[in-house]
Amino acid sequence: MKKLIAVLALSGAAAVQAASQTVTLDVPGMTCAACPITVKKAISKVDGVSKVDVSYEKRQAVVTFDDAKASVQKLTQATENAGYPSTVKR
Repeated sequence: MKKLIAVLALSGAAAVQAASQTVTLDVPGMTCAACPITVKKAISKVDGVSKVDVSYEKRQAVVTFDDAKASVQKLTQATENAGYPSTVKR
């Protein structure tokens, strides 16, 4: 019985961890210091996003999100709709 409880507890924890994903987006169209604010606001509005760090110097956005609610496609669509097309950094 103890083994069953341990297995169930561990499998539940693994499912929670699997839902969180971090991706780095290249956003080359940021040309001024105000651009990252717009990009961050756009990405933050996507349901499931938990953290957004945008760097003007690197022209990148690092996004942590719940992959059960959001997707990379939704993130890149959000930046494009804000006027800043982005791609996944490889």
